[in-house]
Amino acid sequence: MLKDEDRIFQNLYNDFGAELESAKKRGDWLETEEIFNKGRSWIIEEIKTSQLRGRGGAGFPTGLKWSFAPKEVGSKPHYLVINADESEPGTCKDRDILRFEPHKLIEGCLIASYAVNAHTCYIYIRGEYFNEGQKLQKAIDEAYSNGLIGKNASSTGWDFDIFIHYGAGAYICGEETALLESLEGNKGQPRLKPPFPALIGLYGCPTIINNVETIAVVPTILRRGGKWFSSLGREKNTGTKIFCISGNVNNPCNVEEEMGVPLKDLIEKHAGGVVGGWDNLKAVIPGGSSMPLLSREVCDTIKMDFDACVENKTGLGTAGIVVINKDQDIIKCMARIARFYKHESCGQCTPCREGSGWMWRMLERMAKGEATRDEVDMLMDVTKQIEGHTICAFGEGSSWPVQGLIRNFKDEILERNKYDPLIQRKKEVPYLVDQHLLEKENA
Repeated sequence: MLKDEDRIFQNLYNDFGAELESAKKRGDWLETEEIFNKGRSWIIEEIKTSQLRGRGGAGFPTGLKWSFAPKEVGSKPHYLVINADESEPGTCKDRDILRFEPHKLIEGCLIASYAVNAHTCYIYIRGEYFNEGQKLQKAIDEAYSNGLIGKNASSTGWDFDIFIHYGAGAYICGEETALLESLEGNKGQPRLKPPFPALIGLYGCPTIINNVETIAVVPTILRRGGKWFSSLGREKNTGTKIFCISGNVNNPCNVEEEMGVPLKDLIEKHAGGVVGGWDNLKAVIPGGSSMPLLSREVCDTIKMDFDACVENKTGLGTAGIVVINKDQDIIKCMARIARFYKHESCGQCTPCREGSGWMWRMLERMAKGEATRDEVDMLMDVTKQIEGHTICAFGEGSSWPVQGLIRNFKDEILERNKYDPLIQRKKEVPYLVDQHLLEKENA
């Protein structure tokens, strides 16, 4: 269990207030100027030492991403973009940072912008997070009025501005290049890569894009040292993480814990256990709805970090843990998720645009017991035709939940779907079917 002194987000439940005065008491905006004085190279190297990986889902090393930005500013300005388009079902960690720990994010934006030579930062907030955006704007106004950002931000000699941009409720804009398209006023559709945003991003300029939680932990890492952060968790899976636990648990919650914490501990100790007891557990989605679910047997022992999840054929993703107990119809649950992805596909790539609809319709029929047994393998084939054949990772995100269902609950699907069209036809028109079979045999 994570020790209280190692918690980065001390106001995750709004016990102390989100205003600047309370934030300073918790250590925010402390010695920011001294961090700047150590230079860009030191900041980036310290983040590399911490082994911080992106908290938005992909888990890409943050220090490495920052190092991709050109060292010198040419004719084009650099930009920092914060991805707060938290649209992954089962995930609500960034929401609590925006409303309860906004100054950690703002200070992190200032330091990160200096590290990548950006004087301007855009925070792209999910349109439904209007109230959270209002609270963040209030914190930004506080930071401006106290000289923490703006001209000569925090007496560092660095000019820095932050702007909030509200999205319009599109899941696809959580993909970084679709987010950039939306910021520019275009339809939110992913771009082909390369070129990568670090070289050609917002308005064709070098752009670094990071998740809210990733940036919010940066000031604490730099104050306490990269080695402190890397001492938590295990190699390449270091530090703390906010886990969102929802579904069939007695106490749905967000909790900051050490990377590598056992999944069972998160559910039993923080979320009050599974409704109906641990023996009533059916499956767990470990990282938001786009990750393959885990069977009960795996949930007994798995530890929650990037590599452990990959070893068990799933992903940590956003750490949005959705608990499903035996009271639920697992096939209907996955059909509901498939319907969501069909609705949210931007339609740019044919495999995703068409395949997401096929998966949803096939799962709906399987949930009703109207599918043939052959269609189960056919459904897996459909997921493989989508996976790896699209511009962005949305194709994988829509197909992985279906793959997880078939991998872990294929017997249950087959048990429900015993429909055989030939037998059904024989019941309706027995003579015609017998005649058909006789002609087939004679041929």
